[in-house]
Amino acid sequence: MRVLSVDTCLAASSVAVIEGGRVLAARSEPMTRGHQERIAPLAKEVAAEAGIVFSDLDRIAVTVGPGSFTGLRVGLSFAKGLAEALSIPCVGINSLEALAASSGASGFVAAVLDAKMAQVYLQVFDGGKALMAPDALDIGSATARLAELYSGGPATLVGSGAVLLEGVLPEATRLDLAFADPVAIARLAAARPAPTHSPRPLYLRAPYATAPMP
Repeated sequence: MRVLSVDTCLAASSVAVIEGGRVLAARSEPMTRGHQERIAPLAKEVAAEAGIVFSDLDRIAVTVGPGSFTGLRVGLSFAKGLAEALSIPCVGINSLEALAASSGASGFVAAVLDAKMAQVYLQVFDGGKALMAPDALDIGSATARLAELYSGGPATLVGSGAVLLEGVLPEATRLDLAFADPVAIARLAAARPAPTHSPRPLYLRAPYATAPMP
């Protein structure tokens, strides 16, 4: 199975192409703005590096959040449009799961994103199995949740918010990844059953901006 992954949720535009367990090409370009202008050309460039054209693909993978409201919509729109044009499945992967998979750790892994406003986005895994659904929590609640779920052994905190929870598990390894590995995203999607519906954005809280009162 050939899978192309797309990620614009966090601080990069990223694309990878895998076939089976083999990485054909992958690239991440750090950026906090400009995803919309860059993601389509980047996908074409990475596909060319992989020696394929889009019509050779069997599946598209895309991160659906949490992350930048604008960024995740850019990647999701591109991935869904490409999948529809090719009549192939489009698999949504949440960015916390993608970060956990990018850590390379096999034990207790907490994926944490700094959500600003004294909050984090958190999801915890053990051996690749989710111990909780992704959630937006204040620091105190996230600290309590992490302590509740941890049962000992090697632990890893990964993501932009890892530093905010570091004191909860003093012996944990901290990985300050600003974005996920697109190869990890592609591999997660390749292992999933074919989806029955198009991926939807994962919003864990409302946007800051609100419409003006009439």
